[in-house]
Amino acid sequence: MSLAFPNPSRSFDEVRNAVRFIGHDGMFEVPFFVEADALSGRAASVLSEAEYLSAFDKARGSIHEVAREAYSHGRRTSYTLTSADFR
Repeated sequence: MSLAFPNPSRSFDEVRNAVRFIGHDGMFEVPFFVEADALSGRAASVLSEAEYLSAFDKARGSIHEVAREAYSHGRRTSYTLTSADFR
C-alpha cells in the first residue's frame, strides 16, 4: 500500500509546538507532526494556532509530499517534519 491522506483534519499540538495530521497506509494510521518553525518559515516567528493551521492548509500538498518521502525511508511510530525536510 502507499501512504494516503483521506482525512483532511489537522490540529495544533501545543506540547510539541507542531501541527498534527494523520496518514493512512492501508488500515494503519500514521501520525505526523510539522514543527511550527517549518510552517512559519522562521525560528523566531510566533504565530497563533489559527495562523499555523492556515499555513498548514496553504502548504498541504507539499507537506503531504514531504511526509510520503519521510515515510518511504522506513516505518516509525510517528514522524516529525522539520524545516530541513522542506529544503
